[in-house]
Amino acid sequence: MRLRNVCRLTKPTALVVASLLLTGICVAPAAAQDRVDDFRLNCASCHTIGGGRLVGPDLIGVTERKDRAWLARFIVDPQSVIDSGDAYAMKILDEARGVVMTAVPGMTIDRAMNLLDLIEAESTADKSQFAGIQISDRPFTAADIATGREIFLGTQRLTKRGPSCVSCHSVNGIGVLAGGKLGPDLNAVFERLNGRKGLATWLSAPATLTMQSVYKDHPLDDDEIMSLVAFFSDKSVAPPESGQAATLIFILLGMAGTAAALVLFDVVWRRRFRAVRRELVPDTPLEGKG
Repeated sequence: MRLRNVCRLTKPTALVVASLLLTGICVAPAAAQDRVDDFRLNCASCHTIGGGRLVGPDLIGVTERKDRAWLARFIVDPQSVIDSGDAYAMKILDEARGVVMTAVPGMTIDRAMNLLDLIEAESTADKSQFAGIQISDRPFTAADIATGREIFLGTQRLTKRGPSCVSCHSVNGIGVLAGGKLGPDLNAVFERLNGRKGLATWLSAPATLTMQSVYKDHPLDDDEIMSLVAFFSDKSVAPPESGQAATLIFILLGMAGTAAALVLFDVVWRRRFRAVRRELVPDTPLEGKG
């Protein structure tokens, strides 16, 4: 009887243990994949692991160069560490040509530590999956630049049907008052992102929240990236356009629009106050006067 009771107790216990073991097996790969996705979405546009410098430093072996507590704090809030005057942070800022690392929304110390775990593991691999994209080093052609211009302006549709760059950005040579203002001016983006590889990597995995949401399901293909890099490379050597012409045209258009609006108002409201101007009381002699 006692043995039967023991068996009855141990069967549920065994099921619970088995369930916990299976749960642990399932959670571990999921957590690892979360770290990979986190790095790909938020770090890979500016950093490689073993692929050389982009905008930010190559992160291979970074935990050997600086302690994990400092690195985690920097990942969570880079601006505050820079503002504190930390010497190592200032060195990173100088090497990045003044580009401050963007703080990732929702980043925590635990999440940063998970990223550092990933970087340590990838640093020991023969070749990290985050070594960076491979882009041809052949010279850009006039055809590359022309195609990049068409992609920027939206006259050539993207393969995955993403929006054109001109919707949010502007560059010289596309016409006065042309281009969007939601994103930054891109005339110097080739130098700002450290040339061909840095810019290509950014375009393949943009890190800003706006671009992530827009291009997550509509990524650029390799040929489109190459053409855009060629276009921005050409813009980096083109002479800058004066902003005075654009300002003058804007003022003239504003003045012309104001004049046209005043004429329209005069036409529409020409007779608006006539009833008020009429005599309200007939002009008749007062009784008993004179």
